[in-house]
Amino acid sequence: MSFSKPFIIIGIVIVVVLGYFILSRTVFRNGFPLPRGGETTKEIITVDNGNQFFSTKEIMVTDGTKHSVPLDEIIGGGPPKDGIPSIDNPKFIPVVEANKFLTDSEPGVALDISGTARFYPFQIFVWHEIVNDAINGQRVLVTYCPLCLSGIVFDPMVNGERVEFGTSGKLWNSNLVMYDRKTDSLWSQILGEAIVGEMTGTQLNVLPSDMIRFGEFKKQHPQGAVLSRDTGATRFYGQDPYGDYYTTPGTYFPVGKKDDRLGDKDFVLGVVVNGKAKAYWPEAIKKAGEIEDRFQDKTVVARYEKEIDAVRLFEKKADGAVERLNPFGAFWFSWAAAHPDTELLK
Repeated sequence: MSFSKPFIIIGIVIVVVLGYFILSRTVFRNGFPLPRGGETTKEIITVDNGNQFFSTKEIMVTDGTKHSVPLDEIIGGGPPKDGIPSIDNPKFIPVVEANKFLTDSEPGVALDISGTARFYPFQIFVWHEIVNDAINGQRVLVTYCPLCLSGIVFDPMVNGERVEFGTSGKLWNSNLVMYDRKTDSLWSQILGEAIVGEMTGTQLNVLPSDMIRFGEFKKQHPQGAVLSRDTGATRFYGQDPYGDYYTTPGTYFPVGKKDDRLGDKDFVLGVVVNGKAKAYWPEAIKKAGEIEDRFQDKTVVARYEKEIDAVRLFEKKADGAVERLNPFGAFWFSWAAAHPDTELLK
């Protein structure tokens, strides 16, 4: 039997694709080999919760590996370690130049630190997930997990030093698992916490940011800077590899506890105070304009900021002054899986 050239080419393509699929879940996933058996004990450690606040926490140790979540819940997401390349030398362009490839409706992460305003478009971010940036000489860690629609900015302090982070190729509850390039510990984005390795239990401080559209950003910051497509990598910027995932039911990867108080892909803003979690549903806050809530002896003010079309959270002090809170923004399924006992304001 003979085969025509087109069939041979198709066959080669299928073999290559299947080969990569198989390898990505076997060989490639060993970038961070995790114990899959052996004795597990518990240990009490003192951890840095940020801002010089320390507490004790119970963690697990399996074959000498520290971890705070069950190891079998951490799975390979497909790509190997750094297979989704972080942007380690980000370049920025003026708003007027970004207008050439960004429409006003395109979303991204916006931050303003000490008067330096930057916008990280999701159309670029979706291919990289991590930007190791520096503002006024200080490192900042800008992260985005498209599976959870979570754009969160951290102070990347590890053992007293601000360091770079990369993508591990692993997921926990369908959420980005990062690693730091100082200790190789694994960190959960939705927890902002190390979950495997030397730094287990340590938390990163969350920095103020907003998930907004480019149109709102440039109105507020016409002289602001926008992440350039000149990333050092070749990707299909402007095309989203996740398609209609954001608006259709279901997740690509396993998730722990489900919670039907909201739809899986409703967006929430989550906070943790004194070890207790609560989520605020922006849609409810937009309707009310502003909601004052009492949580863990703190007065939380949730306010819709019309000029950026986004909700921000504040803590109201006893003297009436307000201080901005920096929540974790994400799909509800992700927050609820990470914090199964979370309260919810909706």
